[in-house]
Amino acid sequence: MKIIDMHVDTLLKMISGKMNGEDISLLDNNINVDLNRLRSSNYIGQVFACYVDLGVLPFTDSHYGDALEMINILKGEIENNKNLISLTSDLKTHLENQEKDLISGFLSVEEGGIIGEDLEKLDELYELGVRFITLTWNYENAIGFPNFEGKYQYEGLKPFGREVLEKMDDLGIVVDVSHLSDGGFYDIAKYGKRPFLATHSNSRKVQNHLRNLTDEMIKALANKGGLMGLNFCDLFLDGDKSSVESMIRHFKHIVNVGGEDVIGLGTDFDGISEENLELKGVEDTPKLIDALEREGIKPRVIEKFAYKNFEDFLYRFENY
Repeated sequence: MKIIDMHVDTLLKMISGKMNGEDISLLDNNINVDLNRLRSSNYIGQVFACYVDLGVLPFTDSHYGDALEMINILKGEIENNKNLISLTSDLKTHLENQEKDLISGFLSVEEGGIIGEDLEKLDELYELGVRFITLTWNYENAIGFPNFEGKYQYEGLKPFGREVLEKMDDLGIVVDVSHLSDGGFYDIAKYGKRPFLATHSNSRKVQNHLRNLTDEMIKALANKGGLMGLNFCDLFLDGDKSSVESMIRHFKHIVNVGGEDVIGLGTDFDGISEENLELKGVEDTPKLIDALEREGIKPRVIEKFAYKNFEDFLYRFENY
């Protein structure tokens, strides 16, 4: 089965290693994600997040500079492994990559706050190949508020956030609402022109965590032509462990509530604790596919979850 994952934080591990004198190769490493294991596990696409923590000192001269450095790291790794992976910014190129037997490497930014209040930085990120932006992480920023510790759950987008939404829609950068407050989510659903993503969020009904989506949110996302990615973090699955059993519970509930077109994969590998992971890295993702088959999920639905819903989302987004 082909696989596309909408969210990993591998570039954070790579920039951290670089700044500490450790060279982590994307081709082969001992973290959760590398090209050799992506290839052997039949991945055809991987979204690499430039994750930035605004609450710590930047690695470079600024948090925005950190994102630029992570982009440079990925582009350098792609140049060194262009027989395996291609930097990809649209569906057409992704489909061409499959003909060439190349993995599509997509770029995202996790923390819209890195742009401050400068809309022109969105133009720069777009030109560099970024096609997805998670509007917040765990901090309030100029765009809006996170779903963190219950402080901001009902706060919506700020005025600048509405400008960012409009600009991203106009440019063709996908809005990612994972981490965003409930109020912000509904503002995106109401005011956004295009379909949007929750790249790494599960069901709040199954596991009552603010990082997950309520049934109403899942339905709103589906009605907008959006997609959510099943997250492997133990806290968002059952609170104690990241098991295939808990993933299947979330999968079934999400499909039951939002339909088979709303579910995809957003593992959060290299951004979550490895202590309680049953699936230790991309080499284990096919085990989830196998488990869904054993559970009696229809092959068509598994195919949609594994990769096709993401491709169909790109088509809807680009042709809105």
